[in-house]
Amino acid sequence: MEGIDEKTVTAWLAERIDGLKPPLSFSLIAGGHSNLTYRFVDQAGAAYVLRRPPLGNVLESAHDMGREHRIIAALQGSEVPVAPALGLCTDAAVNGAPFYIMGYVEGAVPHDVTTAESMPQAERHRLGLDVIEVLARLHRIDPDEVGLGDLGRKEAYLARQLKRWNRQWEASKTHDVPEMEETSRILAETMPEQIGAAIVHGDYRLGNMIVGDGAIRAVLDWELCTLGDPLADVGYLLNSWVQPEESVADPAPPLPATAVGGFPSREAISELYERRAGRSLSGINYYRAFSHWRLAAIGQGVYKRYLVGAMGTQDGINLDNHRESVRTRAQAALALLV
Repeated sequence: MEGIDEKTVTAWLAERIDGLKPPLSFSLIAGGHSNLTYRFVDQAGAAYVLRRPPLGNVLESAHDMGREHRIIAALQGSEVPVAPALGLCTDAAVNGAPFYIMGYVEGAVPHDVTTAESMPQAERHRLGLDVIEVLARLHRIDPDEVGLGDLGRKEAYLARQLKRWNRQWEASKTHDVPEMEETSRILAETMPEQIGAAIVHGDYRLGNMIVGDGAIRAVLDWELCTLGDPLADVGYLLNSWVQPEESVADPAPPLPATAVGGFPSREAISELYERRAGRSLSGINYYRAFSHWRLAAIGQGVYKRYLVGAMGTQDGINLDNHRESVRTRAQAALALLV
């Protein structure tokens, strides 16, 4: 199994998981440009999950296994459902990179409309309400009370994000996208005041959840989590909450799960968030624009890495689609600001 040194990893696991019965069977359940996620099962049928950084070239500050494990461990027993955190390995000699272990949570991951189609309509509606309930609970948690008060700077979240992604854009720019420059200017000039600070997931969407029976069983992929302005999570979620009649900012498939219909409307989940979190969303279009702009900068970075051969083979990759999605996202961002 690529990415797993089965002999040394099994030895490490056997010392830390009581009752583990090797040999273990590993399978990759999530890959790509993000962290790699493996499911492994022992001879007694007990299932676990291993997370490690992607293979090959990675961003210097990304894919911090210790940080991700720390967040999940801190949220154990909270009102935010997460997988059980079972251990962290920081010794790269064991598997070529740090990794951590979680308990396996049964359920579906609603990545796209195909997954959502298998859910009854009433279950989709319940799930949509739970998605926003859980987000409001996350934002109500005091980071200091769960030991995450030093996870990052609490203030000036948007200013820091704009600086970071402007720098990323300039470093990976291969062609002019006037909408990116104009959006960046408006975002800087109209930046709202941050009210309080919360734990910000950074990638909160249906595709990063394990669900079942109309509820979230575990929120996944905490690698972008930090402290800051919680409305950034809301703007990101609303952008991903595509209604059946809408076009999407990203021309590349697949369509988000909500596009199938049956989920609460964007307006309904916005109203619910305001009630549960006690925060006004009157200026949420700023955060939606910021989210599209940020994803455009991230997409440009991926596009350039493919272009220069840093991502390995380009088989099955449509670079024109990647390039076009950057402009389409930038246009969607600007449309929310003017």
